[in-house]
Amino acid sequence: MARVIVLDERDNVATAIGDIAPGESVESPSRSVVATETIPFGHKVALVSIADGGDILKYGESIGLARGDIAVGACVHTHNVESQRGRGDRGSAS
Repeated sequence: MARVIVLDERDNVATAIGDIAPGESVESPSRSVVATETIPFGHKVALVSIADGGDILKYGESIGLARGDIAVGACVHTHNVESQRGRGDRGSAS
């Protein structure tokens, strides 16, 4: 069983605290998923399906948007997450 950290019960990703191999079971406090690909140390694994444009939730907050559909058990990292930090084209917060 792979070890991961889930920081908030609202999170839809868990952070790997060691490399996770495809087919390895990942246990979070609320669910169990099977990794569908290699999840390197420090990367995230999807605990639920996340639709294209959906929020990636870590710390109970959005850390970016899914760039394409992300399946349960898939690696979540810079290749499939669009950061929203510092996006001047998104308008200013009032």
